[in-house]
Amino acid sequence: MAQSDDVPALLVNERETPKGLLVSVCDGDLLGEEFENGNVSLTVSPEFYDGDEADEETVIASLARCTTANLVGTRAVNLAIEHGFIDEENVLDFDGTRHAQLLWI
Repeated sequence: MAQSDDVPALLVNERETPKGLLVSVCDGDLLGEEFENGNVSLTVSPEFYDGDEADEETVIASLARCTTANLVGTRAVNLAIEHGFIDEENVLDFDGTRHAQLLWI
């Protein structure tokens, strides 16, 4: 899936766990990066976040099916906010990079 140079690819990884579907979504250009917020750090580890390149529709479908999701990056988090999965006030900032978690209970 081709992306323009200024729009990062979205990477989606889905894993079935004993507690349900775990989805990780990140802006592809953040893979392998580490960010900080005070004494807390966030590593966009390829082992956890690397996945298939996905369009916005695919990401939305994954978030709709998941039990838990972890999202990193402006594009990934904004998409989840836009479609009502994440509330803006629950988004964390790490060195200008957005991070959010979703848990359906």
